[in-house]
Amino acid sequence: MSRRMKYLSLTIAIVLMVGTAGFYYLEDYPLLDAFYMSITTITTVGYGEIHPLSQRGRLFNCFLIFFGVGLMFQAVTTMAQTFIEREFGQLIGLRNPKRMIEKLKNHYIICGFGRVGRGAAQEMQHSGVPFVVVDHNEERIERAIKMGMVAVLADCTRDDTLRLLHIHRAKGLVSALATDADNMFVILSAKTMNPNLMISARAGEDEAEQKLRRAGADMVFAPYYLTGHRLAQSILKPHVQEFMDIFTRNMGLTASMEQVRVEEGCEVAGRSIEELQLRRDLGVIVLAIRRAGGNMEFNPPAGALVNAGDYLIVMGEPANLRRLEQLLVGTAA
Repeated sequence: MSRRMKYLSLTIAIVLMVGTAGFYYLEDYPLLDAFYMSITTITTVGYGEIHPLSQRGRLFNCFLIFFGVGLMFQAVTTMAQTFIEREFGQLIGLRNPKRMIEKLKNHYIICGFGRVGRGAAQEMQHSGVPFVVVDHNEERIERAIKMGMVAVLADCTRDDTLRLLHIHRAKGLVSALATDADNMFVILSAKTMNPNLMISARAGEDEAEQKLRRAGADMVFAPYYLTGHRLAQSILKPHVQEFMDIFTRNMGLTASMEQVRVEEGCEVAGRSIEELQLRRDLGVIVLAIRRAGGNMEFNPPAGALVNAGDYLIVMGEPANLRRLEQLLVGTAA
């Protein structure tokens, strides 16, 4: 749209120049009068002829009216379209989201756009991964769209909604609905449609955590418990909590934390952390190793072996983390 406006403005300027030149050379108008006549002609103001026109002058003016007035109408239409797309275009996308959803692959589905779901969506947006928000509340969906997210107004507890979101090719799902019953319903349906789906769920009650896990959730979080825990930590260990806040919110830090999988056949597999020298060569710190068997080894020693199927929990600059990912899949130069 910006490019279109530039071209349109350039075209109007050319028409004004041609009109001014025509009145100046064909009718011997003074330069200012020629420009003024061109302006009043293409804007349809209709003040009349400044000076009497000859036959050739009127013929020239006919062509100027034909092209100039049409061009001005096009300019007004384009400006109106720009305003509509800026103010209401996202809401139009709300009514017809299928085109955007069809492009999604290896994406994440966020069920519920309340306070918890909104926080998850903002983190997804910050990470730059493809995701879609679904909620039955229209105001919440409009808010998500205004934030630049792909969002669908629907009931995510229905199987047809999950099919619409292409859950069969989704990578993960965040269930952040208001009640534990709804979250459990979504988890059961999602796992049935895509057994390999990674699911993270919100638990309102402490006793619901185990039930949600049995239903198929890989991770369950109780936001009220976590908030209380952080409130206590902020008093008992304020500096530790301050560091965690700065790191998790990425405030003032260029480093980030990532998990990278050690693929089969890569040159890293079977070597120790000391041999890899990741901190020296890549500027990446290994915080933990999540073994293929499920065990988590924190602060691994230098002699710890890195095997295929393990996940390295690392911290470093984003560019260095990408280099490490390439190394672990065997595509590094």
